Amino acid sequence: MSKISFVIPCYRSEKTIEKVVDEVTAVCSQMEDTCFEFVLINDGSPDDTFTAILSLCKKYENVCGINLSRNFGQHAALMAGFREVTGDIIICMDDDGQTPAEAIPEFIREINNGSDVVYAHYSNKKHSAFRNFGSHINEMMTRIMLGKPKELAVSSFFAAKRFVIDEVIKYENPYPYIIGLVLRTTKRVKNIEVDHREREVGQSGYTLSKLLGLWFNGFTAFSIQPLRLATLSGVVCALMGFLYGIYTIVKRLLIPDVPMGFSAMMSVMVFMGGVIMLMLGLIGEYIGRIYICMNNSPQYVVREIAGKKDEE
Repeated sequence: MSKISFVIPCYRSEKTIEKVVDEVTAVCSQMEDTCFEFVLINDGSPDDTFTAILSLCKKYENVCGINLSRNFGQHAALMAGFREVTGDIIICMDDDGQTPAEAIPEFIREINNGSDVVYAHYSNKKHSAFRNFGSHINEMMTRIMLGKPKELAVSSFFAAKRFVIDEVIKYENPYPYIIGLVLRTTKRVKNIEVDHREREVGQSGYTLSKLLGLWFNGFTAFSIQPLRLATLSGVVCALMGFLYGIYTIVKRLLIPDVPMGFSAMMSVMVFMGGVIMLMLGLIGEYIGRIYICMNNSPQYVVREIAGKKDEE
């Protein structure tokens, strides 16, 4: 008998998480030779999300609730859940009900057919325009910086074999980025088409600052491409400056009466100064993350664990 572990990060989902668990339970109860568990992680929600999780722990014997001490972000919450799972297949879902439970059997079939990881592909996302824009930027970033295949779509609704998750949780530094960890573990990744639902309650927890943090985390934690891009930009700017200097000398020799261009000189100085500051900021981002890692900054801090884990 195979076991499925559902890992669901929760943020402002006191009104939705029970419906999600009930729906998944109804679907999985009809699957033969399968048992399942839930690991629900409260990522520092300001509402009563953990109270709702505690109610589910009492309602179902197979629910584990993890309460983080503050908001660490979706990827850190996933890492907390991954370290508590006991299943052979791990499925990650959203807490807002937009990821349909009826797609679960198809995820399991693809895993059993040889895929190591299976991501949901939404042909028509029901997120807000801002969230869809963020997802598009994230898609471009993972393709350019992490070498993700262009035809592969990634999302927060995915299934993975246990060995993949075991490899992912070996990463103990702060700023985890699940997609980067998965892509460096296996290339046997597939997509399945899934219908994305409208959000019934509330709005997305991703703000502009959180999306920017996620993008920076992705390309600074798992890629040196930005540093190579900085080097290339420096070479291009130096070449442009050299060519402009030659142009100025030739122009002065051919037309002695033409005054030297103060505006052009200032434009070049401002441009070069901006590029230098940008490159220094990028290098500083890498150095800052190294410093934080050396100080053993935690991925997350667990305040308490409730449910079946307390009983074992």
